Amino acid sequence: QVQLVESGGGLVQPGGSLRLSCAASGSIFSAYTMGWYRQVPGKQRELVAKITSGGSTNYADSVKGRFTISRDNAKNTVYLQMNSLKPGDTAVYYCNAMLVHLATTLSYWGQGTQVTVSS
Repeated sequence: QVQLVESGGGLVQPGGSLRLSCAASGSIFSAYTMGWYRQVPGKQRELVAKITSGGSTNYADSVKGRFTISRDNAKNTVYLQMNSLKPGDTAVYYCNAMLVHLATTLSYWGQGTQVTVSS
């Protein structure tokens, strides 16, 4: 089992920055691929960025060059640095931990944190 707690969301003006944090507990954090997803009402949850246990990263095209995902295995925490925020980035952001072991996929979600980009 993995418990995930997000923090760092809030209201920011266009062009501003926020850093989201996701603290994990309960299992071997370093083995998991960690991801940030976002969802707006009426739409499917979409991948924003993910980072593997080896440190490889992947980003949605819409956030490339603006967002950076990182992890600190010593602190069991993954971060999402969001710069040059746009109104279109407004969503609930969710942290995800995923581990594929043999034929089993384990996936855990946090409760989400609201990010609102508005003037």
